[in-house]
Amino acid sequence: MPDLLEQLRSGRLCYTTPLGSQLSGDSLELLAQMPADSVDLFITSPPFPLLRKKAYGNEDQERYVAWLTDFVKLARDALKPSGSLVIDIGGAYQRGLPVRSLHQYRALLAFVDDLGYYLAEEFYWYNPSKLPSPIEWVNKRKIRAKDAVNTVWWLSKTEAPKADVGRVRVPYSPSMRRLLQDPARYYKPKGRPSQHHIGSAFGRDNGGALPSNLLTIPNSQSNDTYLRACKTLGLPGHPARFPLKLPGFFIEMTTDPDDLVVDFFSGSNTSGRAAEDHGRRWLSFELDRDYAAQSVVRFISDQEPPAIKRAVTRIARGKSLIL
Repeated sequence: MPDLLEQLRSGRLCYTTPLGSQLSGDSLELLAQMPADSVDLFITSPPFPLLRKKAYGNEDQERYVAWLTDFVKLARDALKPSGSLVIDIGGAYQRGLPVRSLHQYRALLAFVDDLGYYLAEEFYWYNPSKLPSPIEWVNKRKIRAKDAVNTVWWLSKTEAPKADVGRVRVPYSPSMRRLLQDPARYYKPKGRPSQHHIGSAFGRDNGGALPSNLLTIPNSQSNDTYLRACKTLGLPGHPARFPLKLPGFFIEMTTDPDDLVVDFFSGSNTSGRAAEDHGRRWLSFELDRDYAAQSVVRFISDQEPPAIKRAVTRIARGKSLIL
């Protein structure tokens, strides 16, 4: 991990916790300072190339892939051979047309073909609470369905990144719970039409089912601790946020305690909070110091509002805090 005293002298350090640090600065510069083979997991959600400009600085569709590839190339240099890069990229329509942009797929091909990454697996984040958009095609003309899925590319530096999907089991279905209570009554080993044979081990309780690559995680956290604190303090809050469970899933699956997790488009620093919760070291990079300052509320939400406001104000003005 980069020397924190050096970051403090440069004015980039916003705050540090027992496990990690939030830095403010150009991620291209910060990634270039990362030692080779030092990061276990990069997990990030870059600004999407939406047609309308957002306050957090989304990129234009025409140059999106080239822009993003610069960051991802530096991340590969810093990634351990056993490490992973997980990148969430939402979709978009082309300007004025009811046809989709292919930016997330072109980005994937650039990462694999040009930078030498491997696609460990593609994931799809289904957000059932996502609002219908764009309004013109979905709400008004009703010629397109609601876009409720983001692509999440799980990439790696080598063919065998560290991972254990058994750590991220999901609750059993009601029918599976009934089977586990009385396997002999509800299930008899037999072959399937596909010629796969399911044996008696199918009735063993493993503490949960193995997950699929469709992750159903609502992002309706309008009343979570971060937004509650921002509302109380009169702060706008970051408009594009991970739900905590999304980075938490990949952190738990691909890293071990004390591994290093890095987010180079950290926004409200959901990834840092998730890494801290799972006992991983972390670094988060955010270009906008105001957003970086506001993200401290994720770590001090138990304090009184005046104390939180003072902390946010100090960081926004260039000071650094040790939490």
